[in-house]
Amino acid sequence: MNLNYLKKDVDITELSNFKTKAFTKLYFEIRSRQDIDKIYEIALYAKKEKLKILFIWWGTNLLFAFDIYDWIVIKNCLQWWTYDKNTKILESQTSEKISDIAKKLEYDYGQDLWHRFIGLPWSIGWAVFGNAWCFGLETEGNFKEAEVLDMYTWKIEVMDKEKVKFSYRNSIFKETNKYFIINVKFDLNEKNEKYSSDVDNIDFRENKQPKWNSGGSFFKNPAKELSAGKAIEDVWLKWYRHNDTFFSEKHANFLINSKENWNWQDLIYLIDLAKTKVKHKFGVELESEVRIIYNT
Repeated sequence: MNLNYLKKDVDITELSNFKTKAFTKLYFEIRSRQDIDKIYEIALYAKKEKLKILFIWWGTNLLFAFDIYDWIVIKNCLQWWTYDKNTKILESQTSEKISDIAKKLEYDYGQDLWHRFIGLPWSIGWAVFGNAWCFGLETEGNFKEAEVLDMYTWKIEVMDKEKVKFSYRNSIFKETNKYFIINVKFDLNEKNEKYSSDVDNIDFRENKQPKWNSGGSFFKNPAKELSAGKAIEDVWLKWYRHNDTFFSEKHANFLINSKENWNWQDLIYLIDLAKTKVKHKFGVELESEVRIIYNT
C-alpha cells in the first residue's frame, strides 16, 4: 500500500490555540473530496499497524497533552460554502470558520441570524461536533443535516438533527468519534435559541474576554446555579499561576498559556487542581469543554 502522501514527524503546535509544543509521527490534510477516499486507505494501514487516528478541524478548544503523538493526525481542510437568499439555506464544508461565515451573511446578505457567532473561534465542523453555544444561540438551533462518512461501514450518509442527538456541548459525533463530517446544511429562516440576549458579543470578545493562548471556556458549567468560572473563583484559583500558566483574572474559566511552545504538563496540573478544589468545596465534578488529547 503506497501511502507516500502521509507526512512524517510534523510540528502540529499551531493546531491547538494553547500553543504547547507538539509533534505527530504521521500527518495528512484533506483538501478535496477526492482526498476523502484516502481516509479508507489510511484506516486500513492504521488497523494493520495498530495505530490510532485523530481527526482535527480548525478550532481552538483543543489541548495536546503530549510531546510526540505516536499515531496519525488527519486535519480537515475542506473549505467551501454557499448561501441561497431565497430558501435561506446555508451549506458549508466543515473547515470553514463559522465567524467568517456569520460576518459575510450579515454584511453581504443582510442575514443577521448568526450575529452572535461573530468572533467565535471555531470551524463549522468543530461547532457541530461540540454544539457550539454563544449567549443562548446554539449550533443545533438551525442545523438541518450533515453529510458524513461512517468510518465503520465506509459509506457516506446524510444525518438529520434527530440522528445527530445534540445536547449541551455535545453530539453523536463527539460521543462516538465514528463519523467524519464532510458537509453541513443549516436552515436560517428563523432564529431558534435557548434564550434571547442583547449582549454585544463583538465588544465582549474584544474587551472582556482574555487574550493570550487559550481554548476559550475550559470547563462546562456544572449546574444552572453554578458556573464553572464562579466555582473556580470561589476556590481562589482566579489569577492563580503555575509557572507560565494561569486562570485568567478577566474570566476564571479561561485557562491561559502565556508562553508559546511551553509544556502541556503545567496546564494539566492546573486542570487537575481546579477539579480537586471544586469537588471538595461544591461536591460537583468539573467536566472539560476543551478536548484534551493524550498520547494513549
